[in-house]
Amino acid sequence: MSLTARHLEENGIPTVVLGSARDIVEQCAVPRFLFTDFPLGNPCGAPYDRTMQRQVAEMALVLLESAAFPRTTVQTPFHWPTDQWRQRFMEVDESHAAELREAGEIRRAQQAAQRAREAAARA
Repeated sequence: MSLTARHLEENGIPTVVLGSARDIVEQCAVPRFLFTDFPLGNPCGAPYDRTMQRQVAEMALVLLESAAFPRTTVQTPFHWPTDQWRQRFMEVDESHAAELREAGEIRRAQQAAQRAREAAARA
């Protein structure tokens, strides 16, 4: 994504990269970067937190308009809903395999319910 942003910028299209891997994105020298200190895959906010996601998107648009210098990084003020995500991030072992399996099943059910609500709203 970072290299794509640089290519677009070189061709006159302004960009803002939203991300959670600060060291990687900044190393690629993107012009504008909105950093959210969340687990990878969640740069726009916590799942199902539409208010937070909207605020992140608004911050990205403000950054697009206001960045005065190349390679500008702004960090969002948000915090992940649980304090222990860093300690447990990517931790997979038998001690909590059942817990992870259950969490995955719950999330898939929530996603399916959300898709059903959206399909019903379109109908």
